[in-house]
Parts: sequence; C-alpha cells; structure tokens
Amino acid sequence: MEQRALELQSKLENKIATIGVVGLGYVGLPLAVEKAKAGFKVIGFDVQKDKVDKVNAGENYIGDVIPADLEQLVKSGQLTATADYSFIKEVDAVAICVPTPLDIYKQPNMDYVKSSAQAVANHMTSGTLIVLESTTYPGTTEELIKPILEEKGFEVGRDVFLAYSPERVDPGNKHFNTKNTPKVVGGVTESCTKIAATMYRTVLDGDVHEVSSPAVAEMEKLLENTFRNINIALANEMAILCNKMGIDVWEVIDAAASKPYGFMPFYPGPGLGGHCIPIDPWYLTWKAREYNYHTKLIETAGEINDSMPDFVVQRCMEILNEQGKSLKGSKVVVMGVAYKKDIDDYRESPVIPILKKLSQFGAEWKVVDPHIPQFKLANKEIKTIEISDQLLEDAELVLIATNHSVFDYEKILGVSKAVLDTRNINNMPYKSETYFKL
Repeated sequence: MEQRALELQSKLENKIATIGVVGLGYVGLPLAVEKAKAGFKVIGFDVQKDKVDKVNAGENYIGDVIPADLEQLVKSGQLTATADYSFIKEVDAVAICVPTPLDIYKQPNMDYVKSSAQAVANHMTSGTLIVLESTTYPGTTEELIKPILEEKGFEVGRDVFLAYSPERVDPGNKHFNTKNTPKVVGGVTESCTKIAATMYRTVLDGDVHEVSSPAVAEMEKLLENTFRNINIALANEMAILCNKMGIDVWEVIDAAASKPYGFMPFYPGPGLGGHCIPIDPWYLTWKAREYNYHTKLIETAGEINDSMPDFVVQRCMEILNEQGKSLKGSKVVVMGVAYKKDIDDYRESPVIPILKKLSQFGAEWKVVDPHIPQFKLANKEIKTIEISDQLLEDAELVLIATNHSVFDYEKILGVSKAVLDTRNINNMPYKSETYFKL
C-alpha cells in the first residue's frame, strides 16, 4: 500500500478515525450506532432536519436501534448528526446509505446517490474512504460515483478509496442485525477493498467477505433478493393453484420441508413488501437491457407477486359470497398494515394495494396495527384503530394481512363471523365455516 492508504488503515485499526454516515434511515442509523459503539467518533448526515434533530436529541426512530444506546452515544459526544455537508472534511471514511427507489417505469432513480456523492466530493479531503451501501445495479460505484470523485481531481486508489458493501438489514429479525450479519466488500482497487474491509472488521462481529470488484458486490446483493423474490413467487403461485384444488398449501410446503436436502421452504402471503425484495430485482432487469438480455424469470416472478393483492381481494369476495353477501358495503377489518410481523415499516406493503382495491369495490374497511398509528394511502393520512370485541363482531370479514405477535388470534377466531388468514397464523385446518386460508 502507498502512504495514504497505510495511514488510513492505521487510523481505522486504532479507532482514531472519524466516520461519516450519509443517510440516517433504516440502514444508516443502525450502522452509525454500531460504529460509534465500536469506539469511533461518528457524524451522521441527512437532508431531513427532523431526523437530524431527533438523533441530536438522542431520540430513536428506528426499530432495530436500542434507544438507550443511541441516547448514551449522543450524550457522550460519540455520535452527532448534521444537515451541513461541509463537515465531510472532518471525516476519514464515509458510508453512503441513501434510498435508491424505482420510478413509475420500474427504472432506478439514482438522484439520492448522485447528490450524496456530489456533496461528499465537494467537501472531502485526500485520504478518505467512501463506501456505497445503497442497493443498486451492477456498475453504479464505478460508473456513477468514481467519475464524480475524479472530476474533483482525486485519483481513486491513490488519493481516495472507493468501495461497495451492500447493506444487509432484515427489520425485526431477532437473530441477525447490523452487528453480527456478515459483510461483503468490493473495492475499485485492491487497497480500496482492504481499507473498507478493515473498517467493517473493526466494527462488526460478522465475517467480512472480500470480492474482486464493486460490481461483484453489487450483483451478489441483487442475487440474494432476486433468489427470495423468485422463490416467494413460486410459493404464491402454488398457493393460487392449491386454492383452486382445495389443498392446504402450507401443509404441502411443510411436507416438502421434511426433505433434508434439495429443498428450502418459502411461504406465500398477500404480496411482497419492504424496500428490498419487491424492488431490487428490477435494478437487474433494467441493467440487463444494456446487454440486450431479457430477464424473463425475474419479470414473471414480479408479475406473480404483484398480483397477490388482487388474489387476496378475490378471496374476500368469494368468502362473502358464500355468506350471501357482497364486498360492496361489507365491513372489513384488516389486521396489520406493516409489510412483515412485529415491525413499524409499511414501505411497499402489499396491504396498501389491498386497501385500494377494497375501496374500489365499495368495502368499508378499518385497519388495526399497534405498531403503526397512522399511514399514508393515496396521499391521505389514515389512522389505525384499536382492536375490540365489538369491532370484530360487527365485521363481515376479518383479514389477517400481517401476523403481529401481539394480536390475540384466539379471540379473533372466536368472535369474528369470518376470517381470511393470509399468513397461516397457527396451523389451523385449511377451511372451516368461519376460517379460511389464502
């Protein structure tokens, strides 16, 4: 390694480096907290003043962060936040953890990455490490960020160091978190990889797996979530077929899972949610067009998963029809709006399109979700309500859309006129007079 690389490596190994984290959301804030807990001074950057103010007040807003940890780190001065990017000049390494959404045509919107990279480049000094963590298409680090740094006169691998390390965050996971989940790191040069890997090894308990380039790291992240997307699509398609045939798909999957090799169980549901699994495969589909390749399997899986909210509403209609009722005018209680159990995140939640479709058919719905007091639907703020016996008794149908642990399922099943369970809450029989599975 050259002198600048050796100096930065030493700073990281001895934890005397200052680390910046750009983007203080579901990925950035937990990462900032872990780096501060490891002994580094950390500066968080975010354009949203509300997030900056909350961090500086020691007020937590991310479920995977322990509030007491954040409060203590802020009080001790180990972690601060700012919207002023001129403080980038004070950091030795910076992780970019900003959103990479899709536009209405399912094409990557890289505006947040571009503006963040530009802000970093405008204020950084020689000898700084930049790591992109946002999920994106293969080539982003070298095709988008590297030229921005070079325009400022920096030579990557000599003056500054650039790498990609995909975030691996699973909100609500009780076993794996930012601290103990293995990391993949790929740098533009060998020294870039080594320095980035050093930073993560000083912070995390999980292994750090070094790869030969940022593109490999970017691609492996998409493979992870595309793998899950496609297998969930298979489970969802099996659910549709099993429903037509009068077979319990969950019993089928559990039986298949008894095989000790060659099978990994995935389960159906009302659709895909969260920022990763429904979105990431489309980055790959978009990039593949550049190489005149059509990702048929990925797109078909996306179509199947996107169709599940329609299938759920169709099942609602069928169940009500069996009772001599129509969906129009029926009272429907929807249990949960979060995209998965026991979290307060409803990004890309399949419950949102389900609610829209229920409205289109004239259903009178209410949502119960103790983790989410209010949510946006068609630019309107909708408040969730508390569950009660009266609420359940009055409903023509109760839809279990999210299987939160706090729900009293015995009461729900005992009081409700009809229940449609999209999550297989407790291995109930496939169908009874009042209980129906997806």
